[in-house]
Amino acid sequence: MKVHSFPPVIDERARVLVLGSMPGTASLDKGQYYGHPRNHFWPVIYGLFGEQPSPAYEKRIAYAQEKGIALWDTIATCRREGSLDANIQDELPNDLPGLLERYPGIRCIACNGAKSHDTFSKYYGGHPSVRDRIALLKLPSTSPIPTQRMRTTGDRIEVWRVIVPFLSMH
Repeated sequence: MKVHSFPPVIDERARVLVLGSMPGTASLDKGQYYGHPRNHFWPVIYGLFGEQPSPAYEKRIAYAQEKGIALWDTIATCRREGSLDANIQDELPNDLPGLLERYPGIRCIACNGAKSHDTFSKYYGGHPSVRDRIALLKLPSTSPIPTQRMRTTGDRIEVWRVIVPFLSMH
């Protein structure tokens, strides 16, 4: 099945661009970034600041933007059955260099998981707009699937703390 990512959530306040790979089935069905109820993303973002996520999606988006966090995906379209990154085929990347040119305040790209990082590196790793001015971080996925090292929201919050200093950069 061919799937498409969402438009970016970004404005001039953005300092950190969080890149997923491609929204999962639950997110696509809801039309929401990180829409699966067990995805750790929203609890992690709020948890970085000692807060609990709002139940309202619009408020979660506004909160991320207030904190300087933008959201997008590395992949614009692909074929995929189900939600697993391992099932992604025929990927086409989003125009990340174009986005970075339009939003020069971004200082850090935080890749949400290995597939996001690997796809970004494959298409844009050597691009001058990235290489010369932006930190590229490979962070553990906020997917609800536990790994040996990442079992809880708390585990992820500790590792994701590396984005906080970038949020206060001007």
